[in-house]
Amino acid sequence: MEFGIEIFIIEIIGIIAFTISGVIVAFKKRFDLLGVVTLGTITAVGGGALRDILLGILPPSMFKNGIYVLFAFITAIASFYIGILAIKTIKRKRVKYYNLITFFDAVGLGVFTVVGANTAIVNGFGDNVFLTIFVGVITGVGGGVIRDIIANTTPFIMYKDLYASSAIIGACLYYALYQLHSNSFLCISISIVATIFVRLLAQKYNLGLPKFGIYKDKDD
Repeated sequence: MEFGIEIFIIEIIGIIAFTISGVIVAFKKRFDLLGVVTLGTITAVGGGALRDILLGILPPSMFKNGIYVLFAFITAIASFYIGILAIKTIKRKRVKYYNLITFFDAVGLGVFTVVGANTAIVNGFGDNVFLTIFVGVITGVGGGVIRDIIANTTPFIMYKDLYASSAIIGACLYYALYQLHSNSFLCISISIVATIFVRLLAQKYNLGLPKFGIYKDKDD
C-alpha cells in the first residue's frame, strides 16, 4: 500500500508537529537558538531515522531527502521567534506546558506511527506482523524519546498517559486494516486519527497503565 504526495503531506504535518513539541521542551529548558533548532529537528526526524536503520534503508531518508530536515529547521526557527513574541500572552493565559506539548506530540505520534508501519509494509515486511507494528511504534515514539533524553527529562514513553500504548493501538489498527485489504488512503487516515484520539483522550481523563503512584508528576 504505497502512496505518493498524500504520504509526503502527512509526513510534513508530522514533521511540523514534532518539531514544535521539541521546541516547547527546549523553551522550558531555556535552550538558546541553536539548542532549540537542534532539539526540534532531532525530535522531528529521529524516529524516522531509527525506522530506516531497522529496515536496512541506508542512509536514512533524512539524509537522502533533505526536505524533511529543511521543514524541521524552518519550523524550529519560526517557532523560536513566535515563542519569544507570544511568551507574555502564553503566561497571561496560563497555557500549560504539558497541554501544549501533548497536543503537538499526539499529532506527530499518530502520523509517524502509521507512516512507520506503512514503510515496513512497502519495503516487503507486510507478512511480519511483529516487525511491522514494532517499526511503527519506534517511528512514532523514537523522536520524542531522543528529545527527552537530550533535554535530561524522563521520556514520556515511560510514564505518561498511554503514550506508547496509543502508538501500539494505531499500528495494530493500521495493520488490521491492511490485512483486510482496505487498499485505500482512508485506512491510513483512520489509523492516524485513532492514535491521536486515544492519546488526547488519555491525557484529558488521566488514563494510563498502572504505575507506582506515590509521587506527583512535575509537569502535570
